[in-house]
Amino acid sequence: MKDMTKDTSAGAAGRRRVVSGDPLGPNSEIGRKLKQYYDELVSDHVPDRFAQLLSELEQAEPARKKD
Repeated sequence: MKDMTKDTSAGAAGRRRVVSGDPLGPNSEIGRKLKQYYDELVSDHVPDRFAQLLSELEQAEPARKKD
């Protein structure tokens, strides 16, 4: 009976995946590309007209909440 327990635990240990320094594994390239895209998107310049519209929206919201 003890031999079966040893064999089972040895088999489970043999099936465990080796954890490397890359937490995403095969998806690391996708993650790297998404991070690169996000960083570029965040650093893009906001057009003046769009910034002005956002400012007007922020000013209108407090007045709307009082109603």
